[in-house]
Amino acid sequence: MKKLLNTLFVMTQGAYLCHEGESVLVRVEKKTRLRIPVHTLNGIVCFGQVSCSPPLMWLCSERGAAISFLTEYGRFLAKVVGPVSGNVLLRREQFRRADDFQRAGSIAQCIVAGKIANCRTVLQRAIRDRADNPGNDAIETTVNRLSHLIKRLTTPLPLETLRAREGEAASVYFSSFDHLITAQKDDFFFHGRNRRPPMDNMNALLSFIYVLLAHDVSSSLQSVGLDPQVGFLHADRPGRPGLALDIMEEFRPFLADRLALSLVNLRQVKAEGFTKTESGAVIMNDDTRKIVLASYQKRKQDEILHPFLNETVEIGLLPYVQSLLLARHLRGDLDAYPPFIWR
Repeated sequence: MKKLLNTLFVMTQGAYLCHEGESVLVRVEKKTRLRIPVHTLNGIVCFGQVSCSPPLMWLCSERGAAISFLTEYGRFLAKVVGPVSGNVLLRREQFRRADDFQRAGSIAQCIVAGKIANCRTVLQRAIRDRADNPGNDAIETTVNRLSHLIKRLTTPLPLETLRAREGEAASVYFSSFDHLITAQKDDFFFHGRNRRPPMDNMNALLSFIYVLLAHDVSSSLQSVGLDPQVGFLHADRPGRPGLALDIMEEFRPFLADRLALSLVNLRQVKAEGFTKTESGAVIMNDDTRKIVLASYQKRKQDEILHPFLNETVEIGLLPYVQSLLLARHLRGDLDAYPPFIWR
């Protein structure tokens, strides 16, 4: 099975990436700071003022290692990838499904159900882990509302209705998110989701982790021959990886949200690591990014029992497993797409 843990993140401003033979070199002020074989990499993510030589881009494209360019805020800018691999018949079926609202809706409904179930589990675990949390009554109310939304997904629904239900579930879930923050409340609070750019520390942290997750999911989809741009739940939009955002929905609460909460509640990140610009946008400094990246990579190495495969897999492999399951469904090997549901 292909591993997704081997991603190189470059955050040092002014760094220059090139290659020597089959190795990727990271140079800062003309000195080589890192040398790593290209065959060990699944992808390279560059933040801010980081540049790459054209020969390195060609080498990575040939070896299947995508290079992503992001701003210092973590906003996606561009991606360099090689030719799309995989069975053309699989991609044609993906496009046909996306154009058929009824068939696209059946996949989208599974994704939405998985997301809401995982949001509910995050809240239920919070109640169990912190019985003395004064916000538990409000959290319990939210759990009940999410349960009601799941019950409303038991019959087929039009695609637009599913999108509305997903938005409603997100609003309900985030209404209790501030109660999950139990430390550093003056510096890390949540009064609603905001982005492009994030306007407070918690949203800046969430947005950064979501970008990392989107990169992993997009790479996973490409690795099995699917087009990350053409989704079922998210409508097509130029430059938006619709399918990657679809599959991400299952993992946002389980992986990204829980990691952000853990970093704050355990005081692994602090207010000093965030800066508000003149425009009101909040950005993280390099040291905080390193802490988040290290925690994210460590979390991906943990193991979990996959509910559908009934096998223990590394969390970092979950996007790849779900991509494979979606591909199998599109080929007709599975009657329905089985979303990842955390238990």
